[in-house]
Amino acid sequence: MTTKERLHELVDELTEAEAAATLLITERHRDDAMLQALANAPKDDEASSPAEDDSAQRALNAYHQGEAIDADELKHDLDLA
Repeated sequence: MTTKERLHELVDELTEAEAAATLLITERHRDDAMLQALANAPKDDEASSPAEDDSAQRALNAYHQGEAIDADELKHDLDLA
């Protein structure tokens, strides 16, 4: 089965709400140059440093503890809103 055949099969199995969400995501992906650039970017194969790993782990821990801020708050903090 080709990818397109499998996709057609999957589309037929979607609810109307799932189809609408999938269509929105697909259209945005096709029209968004940044998403296309990210999708086509080479894999980052450079090893991270211990300091970067520690920083990432602390950020993930903070997120899991509910210390994350939402996008609107971030925009406000950065004077973008």
